[in-house]
Amino acid sequence: MRSDADTIDQYLLELPPDRREALGEIRAVILAHLPAGYEEVMNWGMITYQVPLETYPDTYNKKPLMYAALASQKNHMAVYLSSIYSSEDAAASFEKQYRATGKRYDVGKSCVRFRAIDDLPIDLIGETIAATSVDDYIAMYEASRSTKKRG
Repeated sequence: MRSDADTIDQYLLELPPDRREALGEIRAVILAHLPAGYEEVMNWGMITYQVPLETYPDTYNKKPLMYAALASQKNHMAVYLSSIYSSEDAAASFEKQYRATGKRYDVGKSCVRFRAIDDLPIDLIGETIAATSVDDYIAMYEASRSTKKRG
């Protein structure tokens, strides 16, 4: 469910109270752990944490690099964590740590789905957000682009 909200507050106000509360809690965790240099905006119909174009304008689609995002979908909520999909090792490590919490591992191509805040390993989400600086994320992006060009 893509939102047309222009602001994060407007987006949150569109949500049912239980989802507003859950996304508000995970948003607070993300903001507490977000490395310097990323910005929080509404983009792609979601609350997005991205590398500003002023910092890195050389993207394939001329849009900011999305680092993470929060969204309320039709049947679930989701945390998008782009950095864990930068390598098979990163994805495997995240999965191992996630499963060790005992919580249900429900992921899509680039998201972790949840129905309630208690479904998420909040500490792991915070650690994952804190783990990658803007410079490191840009380097990961550039490495992935050069691999695609060669392949």
